[in-house]
Amino acid sequence: MSTAAAIEQWDAVVVGSGPGGLTTAACLASAGKRVLVVERHDVAGGNMQVFRRNHARPDGGHDWFEFDVGVHYIGECQPGGLFPTIFNALGVGDRLQFRRLDDDGFDTLQFPDFTFRVPASWDEYQQRLVDQFPNDKAGIERCMKVLREVAEQSRNIFGGERPTFDLWAHRTLHELFSECELSQQAIAVLDHWSGLYAGGPKQSIVLMHAGIISHYMTGAFYPEGGGQVIPARLIQVIEALGGEVRCKAGVDRIIVDEGRATGVRLEDGTVMEAPIIVSNADYRRTIDNLVGREHLAPGTVAWADNAVMTLGLVCLYVAVDTALEGPNTNYFVFPDYRTDELYEELDSGVLPDGNVPFAYVALASRKDPGNPELCPPGHTNFQVMTLAPRGHEYWGVDAGPADGGSYRRNDTYLARKQELTDKLLNAAEQVLGPFRDHIVHCELATTLSHERYIHSTGGTSYGYMHSPDQTGDNRPDHRTEIEGLWVVGANTVSGHGIAGGVTGGVFCASKILDRPLIVEMYMGQQLVDPATIPPDPEPFDPLEYSRGARLRAMRAERVASLRERRAGDEASHGSAQQ
Repeated sequence: MSTAAAIEQWDAVVVGSGPGGLTTAACLASAGKRVLVVERHDVAGGNMQVFRRNHARPDGGHDWFEFDVGVHYIGECQPGGLFPTIFNALGVGDRLQFRRLDDDGFDTLQFPDFTFRVPASWDEYQQRLVDQFPNDKAGIERCMKVLREVAEQSRNIFGGERPTFDLWAHRTLHELFSECELSQQAIAVLDHWSGLYAGGPKQSIVLMHAGIISHYMTGAFYPEGGGQVIPARLIQVIEALGGEVRCKAGVDRIIVDEGRATGVRLEDGTVMEAPIIVSNADYRRTIDNLVGREHLAPGTVAWADNAVMTLGLVCLYVAVDTALEGPNTNYFVFPDYRTDELYEELDSGVLPDGNVPFAYVALASRKDPGNPELCPPGHTNFQVMTLAPRGHEYWGVDAGPADGGSYRRNDTYLARKQELTDKLLNAAEQVLGPFRDHIVHCELATTLSHERYIHSTGGTSYGYMHSPDQTGDNRPDHRTEIEGLWVVGANTVSGHGIAGGVTGGVFCASKILDRPLIVEMYMGQQLVDPATIPPDPEPFDPLEYSRGARLRAMRAERVASLRERRAGDEASHGSAQQ
């Protein structure tokens, strides 16, 4: 005897809980919509997630390390900046604090012949470039003028002339560097930002590069409490306004009836009916696996088939039992001064000359020294990242985990992981000094790891390549051709990253509601009364909060027991040292 599938009614259902999905949901909830967010993983947040690894202390005590997946630094967190403006409007601005990295050098670039520190100032940045490369003075000044004006004019969305934007925004960065006749060393320094969007100068538009620089020129920041605090705050908004974030709720299908999206069906058969469906899932997987090609125009399907993803990242998570002192900066370690050549080799599926193209070192312990979740006292928690060669073949597999492929015990995969681990540790020691004898935790996440958890095509964090034919109006809009179906996330017109995802969520909700939400936010309008959001539980754990109310309730006793054990072990350890 069969049992009919359960049917739930909602005003809106959001598939996926990345920054775009959660922000869209919070904005819709602020307008009175009863919103459900469904997430296949056991924690919400997408690339804003953290994860923890248990640590057995030498004295037998219990502890853990906490690592950020994708939040390493963000810009525009100063008063009146993008993030405070949005979160203030949503009623949780006072619950988010951002810590500044070193304004005099939030990024430190290590090249074979010199070190360059990137400051939080357009004028000072340009002056340091001129001081470093006096023979390139005229070219640097012209290049920086174009980048700065493109960035500034890109914000003139309500009218006004934009001559430099119109001339340069959607041309390639290679064209700008060539026209400015810059030396290869100057290009290498100016191009360090490409690691934040994974494309070479010949592949990427000027607007992407200019926008990334501008994002950090008022300061680089890190959220106090780690990246997970951002989704946790958005979930508080959604839940306070009658919505729900439901984890471990994988979606089998977005239901389309006579050209209109009417709901979603979960893998367990439960159906959620709603007039508004928002997919924050990977765009290609939305088309192929969730909606079905038969419901979309041939041109839409062809674009998704032919569009090129950016390269994916590998990330080494490290904890050492010593305090690595130094400035609050990120490090970029470059083996040479090549740019496009590195991306060409990576695109062909190999490491350039058998080496990593660069190593990006981010020290969470320096950015958030008061966060007790990161590591025990006297330890340092950091990550080392680089771009991976394109394709599954590099890893020795034919298909990725999102398509049913297995990889974790594959000999080639394991050998590649060890090779990359060694190379990244070598690069990190160039700027941090010797630390291998102090390693107490070390694990490498690959593009396949990312695909497994996020289901992104190619395991990339950055969505589609930011080339002239895949940006602006050429990128998927939030509104789809299917009535009632919307898309948001790194593959859409608003772009990638935490800033792209959050602003994309605001813009997507704006289109759904037919309201200029970003204008309302910058005018100081309070979309959500902070008093409607309940006080934080004690202790407030962003990771546990981001599991949603149902899963939080199921895990409450176990989590409390673990924290009690950890606190008891810390007290015993402290007494033994006195």
